[in-house]
Amino acid sequence: MAKSESSEQATSDPPLPSNLETSLASFLTSMTQEKGLSHNTVDAYRRDLTRYLQSLAQQEIHSLDQVQPEHITALLHRLRDTGLSPATLARNLSSIKRFHIYLLVQGTSQYDPTEALEPPKLARKIPAFLTVAEIEKLMESPDTDEPLGMRDRAILELLYAAGLRVSELIALERSNLLFDRGLLKVPSKGERLVPLGRQAIFHVEIYLRTARTLLFKPHSNETVFLNVHGRGLSRMSIWKIIRAAADKAGIAKDVSPNTLRHSFATHLLEGGANLRDIQELLGHAAISTTQVYAHVDSQYLKDIHRSYHPRG
Repeated sequence: MAKSESSEQATSDPPLPSNLETSLASFLTSMTQEKGLSHNTVDAYRRDLTRYLQSLAQQEIHSLDQVQPEHITALLHRLRDTGLSPATLARNLSSIKRFHIYLLVQGTSQYDPTEALEPPKLARKIPAFLTVAEIEKLMESPDTDEPLGMRDRAILELLYAAGLRVSELIALERSNLLFDRGLLKVPSKGERLVPLGRQAIFHVEIYLRTARTLLFKPHSNETVFLNVHGRGLSRMSIWKIIRAAADKAGIAKDVSPNTLRHSFATHLLEGGANLRDIQELLGHAAISTTQVYAHVDSQYLKDIHRSYHPRG
């Protein structure tokens, strides 16, 4: 299993040669004083570059003008073999690249040995999603006899029906609800229109007519979803609502607002929608972002084949 950054252990390697130590100190000072980077960011540079310069010293490289690309890849291969994640390897290479660019600009080095090096490819994580049966259980879990239960049901229905980001949900205002046309105008970059089904419209309208009028206060604005103080809900509030609904429904998966967005896209793909249409509904700028759902669907089909084919 790949190690995360937090699992990297400090080492007791010997001190760096003075010329390498001087170059590192100069770089870190520049990052702090001229670039204004945070203490944590500068500490990350210090860790990465100390390890890098110690690796050079172990390879008997005592001048930064002697560094060749293979000296850097030797370190990256060794880090990979210790189990560090691709993300951590990419961060290390990024630190080394920035260090050499700094030396080049300062005139203390004649060339950049990292110029042709590419960061390791990061495996794209397939997003988690719920089955249709799990979605049904989730929707039924809020107590709609209570005002907050009505609100929570409307939130769940809308997140799943429109594939909304949580930031889009909490930014919704009454003017975004085009229910007479069966549409939702999503408040995002370039505003997009998303069709809504009957269930979502039904539960949001019930919430608006009943629960929202009870939650509304003189200081409330046109934000659709309100808390008990009559103010808009926060991201954390939405997460807690969804987590509570999942627990009540007996869903063991780690369910978040993004889980409903991913379920929306996955179920559309399973139903026959094409990626371009899903891209537009999700508001993705690039089709490459949407293509991850093709992998989800592929895995789903494999599972179906394995479960039901006589020789699966």
